[in-house]
Amino acid sequence: MTSTTHVHTEINTQPDCWRRAAELALTSATHLPRAGERVAVVGCGTSWFMAQAYATLREHRGQGETDAFAASEFPAGRRYDRIVAITRSGTTSEVLDLLRDTSPHTPAVALTADAATPIADLTSDLVVLDFADEKSVVQTRFATSVLALLRSHLGDEIDTARRQAEEILAGPADETLTRHRRFVYLGQGWTVGLAHEGALKMREASLAWAESYPAMDYRHGPISLADSDGVVWFVGGSAPVGLIDEVRATGAHVVADRLDPLADLVRAQRLAVAAGLAKGLDPDRPRNLNRSVVLEDTAPAPRP
Repeated sequence: MTSTTHVHTEINTQPDCWRRAAELALTSATHLPRAGERVAVVGCGTSWFMAQAYATLREHRGQGETDAFAASEFPAGRRYDRIVAITRSGTTSEVLDLLRDTSPHTPAVALTADAATPIADLTSDLVVLDFADEKSVVQTRFATSVLALLRSHLGDEIDTARRQAEEILAGPADETLTRHRRFVYLGQGWTVGLAHEGALKMREASLAWAESYPAMDYRHGPISLADSDGVVWFVGGSAPVGLIDEVRATGAHVVADRLDPLADLVRAQRLAVAAGLAKGLDPDRPRNLNRSVVLEDTAPAPRP
């Protein structure tokens, strides 16, 4: 894959960004959630999907009750020991509105790529991943670096994901998959958030029909759409017993390779960009999207 766009460069530099994120996790540990705290993780779009992945992982690691919300849907009146806000730009309106509402009574840490933004004035702690900032509208390395940082803070090792991603990036993307018309991404546990992210990348970069589900829920209706025109991608290769065979029986192309899910997401990113380029699209500037959603009226909408 020829590096002709910002997003190519940003995808290709992820392994090094993850190394730096793991190092940052050590030096910023006092700013991140402590074991036993009740935590809410918030973001929008890609950042929300990273929040979902982290929230599930944190609970599975026995670190405490953890909920993930799209920032606009944070439940008013619910109390947490800490809020973790993920925002690449530091200017996303919904995140800023939420922090204005909650800052008087809840400590918050923001994970951002730019400290010189309004987010710095609304949080008690700031963790800056400026090395993972991006020029492309489509998020890749910032989001995965945030997740690498949070996984490291939970005690996960990131070296396996880094090595696998380096091997993936050393070879060509499987552009034969771009001939398919429909893409479905499935996850289990913390990889459900990554499945949502894989589908979003495909929609953003290539304007393709893409969906995502918890793997078990795919049986409950969506599998009826599976056929030879579709790709069904099991993120990280994990699947409920029998489901891969059921999907193959539909004629759909199955991707189910045993990889660290973070490394597998790199493959999904590359496929989305390749699919977009095959259509003559510019993956750096997706249709109808901006790098940050900044609403003219930033006053928070009433919450039920």
